[in-house]
Order: sequence, then C-alpha cells, then structure tokens
Amino acid sequence: MAFEIFQSEKNNRYYFRLKAKNGEPILQSEGYASQSGVVNGVYAVIQNAQDDSKYDFKTAKDGRKFFVIKSSNGAVVGVSQMYKTDAGMQRGITSVKTNAKKKEILDLIES
Repeated sequence: MAFEIFQSEKNNRYYFRLKAKNGEPILQSEGYASQSGVVNGVYAVIQNAQDDSKYDFKTAKDGRKFFVIKSSNGAVVGVSQMYKTDAGMQRGITSVKTNAKKKEILDLIES
C-alpha cells in the first residue's frame, strides 16, 4: 500500500499512517506541527525500516504487543497497531519493511 499523510480536523496537526496490502494501518505517527515535518517523518521510516535495531518492542497494560520505529537520532517516528502475539507483531514488522520499500506517499491534505 502506501504512506498516507493527512491533517486532523480535531487538532490541525499532521500525521502519517502506513497501510498494509489489505488496507489496514500498520504504523502511525504522532502529530506534527507542519506538513514538512510529517513528510520528514515518512522519510525517516523509509530510511530506517530495514534496520532491525530501529525497532523497539513494547507490551501494553492489557498484554497486547506493539512496536515503535525510531529514526537515526533515536526519536520515535511510528507506532504500530496492537497485536495479540509476538508472531503477529513480527508479521507487522515484516509488513512495514515491505511497504516502506515502495516509497509511495499519498497526500490526503486538502490544499
């Protein structure tokens, strides 16, 4: 699929999400103050997605698993969806690696 960049109507901040082949989001950013910031976040994911050391594995309070991906400076640039199992989380990482390689960006921001 592709990275989608969009602006929230609730807080006017900019976000990206990376969708898998089935259309489900597998990674989402935190809010950025500017459109250029969110684009830089997308490129940070593209640049770091193939490096296993850029992924941190987390467990939510309810026991579900998720991961974050960090940029070269150590900042978190994306947070995954929640997974019930470690195996599901690993499939999510594989999907991020595969889809980030495509470098497709869909701009959903209204001009």
